[in-house]
Parts: sequence; C-alpha cells; structure tokens
Amino acid sequence: MDVSKIKNVMQKQIIENLAALKNYSSLILPIVIILAAVLLFLPTSMISSKLTKRMEKQSASMGKKITALYKDAVSLDQWKTEEQHQESYQKDAEQIALLAKQNTQRKLLSYKIFPKPKGTSILVFGQFGRAFRNAVNNLITQVNGRDCPTAAELNRTPLKNRRRQNTGQSNVDDTILDVLCQEKALSAMVYTNPTDISGYGFWENYEYLGTDKAVEDCWYWQLSYWIIEDVFDTIRTINSSSKNVFTSPVKRLVAIKFEVGNQDSVSSEKAAMYVVSNEAAMTQAYTNRLCNKNIDVVHFSMDVIIDAKEIIPFMQQLCSAKLHKFSGFDGNEKTQTFKHNEITILESKIESIDRESKEHKLYRYGDDAAVKLNLVCEYILNKSGYDEIKPKSVKELLGETTEETGKRETSSRPEIMPRRRIR
Repeated sequence: MDVSKIKNVMQKQIIENLAALKNYSSLILPIVIILAAVLLFLPTSMISSKLTKRMEKQSASMGKKITALYKDAVSLDQWKTEEQHQESYQKDAEQIALLAKQNTQRKLLSYKIFPKPKGTSILVFGQFGRAFRNAVNNLITQVNGRDCPTAAELNRTPLKNRRRQNTGQSNVDDTILDVLCQEKALSAMVYTNPTDISGYGFWENYEYLGTDKAVEDCWYWQLSYWIIEDVFDTIRTINSSSKNVFTSPVKRLVAIKFEVGNQDSVSSEKAAMYVVSNEAAMTQAYTNRLCNKNIDVVHFSMDVIIDAKEIIPFMQQLCSAKLHKFSGFDGNEKTQTFKHNEITILESKIESIDRESKEHKLYRYGDDAAVKLNLVCEYILNKSGYDEIKPKSVKELLGETTEETGKRETSSRPEIMPRRRIR
C-alpha cells in the first residue's frame, strides 16, 4: 500500500473532524459547565440534606426549650405582684413593731408621777401607795379570794373558852374548827391574803426619802403590779368554772415575790428590779436574756397550792396572751384594748404538802391530790412601749443613753433626806 496515500487520507479525516468540532465549538463551554454543575450538585445535595435534617432536629429541640421557657416566663405585670408582696412584708414588720409597742402600754396606778411628778406635793407618792393596795384588794375580790379563819374569828367561837374549861372537849373542838374551815373554803374560790403579795406591806407605812427615790419606788412597784395583775388574771381564768376552793384548780395563792436570794421566805419589801446581769437574776435563765436596747427584763417568783392534775394547764395559762385596756399615759386618751404576752417560766418546783402542818392546818383543799407549785418566771417589757415615761433617774441607774447628752451617764442618786412617813 502506498504510504503517502494513507497519510493523505488521515490528514483529510483530521481536517474534517476539526472542521466538525469547529462547527460545535460554541457548545463546548456550556457542556463543561453542565458537567461541573452535575459533579458539584451531587455532594452539595447530599450535604444539604444532612444539614437540613440536623437543623430540623436542633430547631425542634430549641423550640421545646423556648416553649418551656415561655410557660415559666413572668408576665409584664409581674413587678406589680412583687410590689404587693414587698408591701405586705413591710406591713407585717410594722404590725409586729406596733404589737410589741402595745405589749407594754399598760394602765398606770397614778398618772401624776411618771416620768416626773406633776407638781411639788409629796402626797402623790402616798396616793400611789393607796392606789397599789386598793388595786390588790380589787384583784382579790375579782377572784373571790379569802383567807383561812383568822385568829379573831377563832376567838369568837366557843373553842377558846371550852379549851380553858375542859380539856376533854378536844374532839368537839376539832369538829367545830373543821366546820368553820369548811365554811371558809365553800365561800371562796381561792385562798389568798393581801399581806402575802409583795408591796402591800411596803406601802402601808411608806417613808419618803427624797423625790428621785420616791419616783423610783413608784416605778418599780408599778412594774410589780403589772406582774401581780397577770398572776391574778391567770387564777381567775383557770378557776372560772369553779364554785369554791374544793372544785378550783388553784386552791391557794401563797405568795408573789420579787426578792433575789432566799426563795423560802416571803418578803413584801422588795419590788421587781431590772435584770442587768446574771448576778441580779433569781435563777440561771436558759433564755440568757438581760436588759438591752430593745427590752427590759425582770424576774419574779410565785407559790400556789394547786390540784396536781392542773399544773400544766395553769402554766400554759400563765404564759398565754392576756388583754388589757390602755387610755394613754395621761389617762385621757380614747380607751383601746391591747394584747400582751410577757411571761416565760424559767424554773418550776413541785412539793408535796402536809395538811396537818401549821402552814396548812386551817386550810381545806378538798379530796383531790394538792401540791405546792413554785415558779420562777421572766417578764419582758418592750422599751418602745413605755420608754417615754421611764423616769430619768431610772435610766441613769441603768446606764441608758439619754436624749440630752447622747452619752452613757452614771448613777447620780440624790442625797438621802430624813425619813418622812406618808399616809
């Protein structure tokens, strides 16, 4: 075969192919773009599909969280509700402060002495003493209290003469004595004698020792009277359904005392004093409360003969809230009824009694088991309630800050004046 012919044929074929390609050259670029797009579309589509699913999943999760948050979201007016809560808390705090103040706003035995005497007459102190004794007598009347047969009453019976004439009449005498004692028990709801109440004897023969000392005496006995009043209020309440001593839970009020030291002796000369240290306390108080800038603390003790079953109810009643009326510290304001709750029992002691002993021989307590109950108590006074009438000399003795100096002052008790009895 001729090689030159073959070359000519191949060249001719190549030229024809190139010519053909030249005719379709305008389509090459779009085809290349399409192929590239196809190649890119496949992985992009796959990626887009996965991304969509992931976004849908995350969006669903986020949607649930947003929905949950929406349910717990506060309203636009939530601040109003919060403001009401804060106002309520403020009102509660103010109410507590007001109740604490009213707790110690109590009626006075005299409106002419505190914080300083109104006038120069020393007779106001004698008047205070008489008011104290009359108030104690009224408290005894309110509880229908009486004492056992007195010596004068016994002397009016045939007992004394018969004992002198014939010692063989002892059985008859005992019967008559028992009848007399029974009558006393049936005519009273509780045994009590005013001389067993601290302060009653003190004011019987009061001696004036200077104005500041007299004001202090009246102040401390005013505190004492508030305590005495609460004890009698407790007895009146606990015995309210009784008919006589035999059915009364509290059979006898033996004593109310404010003396620090020997609790077995009755002293009517000691008034309630502020507990400013543990040494001034009647007992080691588990409350550890002493006088401070907010409260004043005093201690007192009391002894009663009581039905053994009624000890707990009596103690609960003693420590319960009590009502009192207040007409201002000048006595001329509109009368209001307030509530106070100031007693805490610090110590209790229960003793059996010998009914045949000298102490109990003339008393009749009934058939139920009766015991002697001794209580040592704490009495709290809120300064905000009565500080405005607390005498200056008392504040100085307590080392309290005075408005005039803003500093703590020491005691400056005036020179003792000659004793002067006031009636």
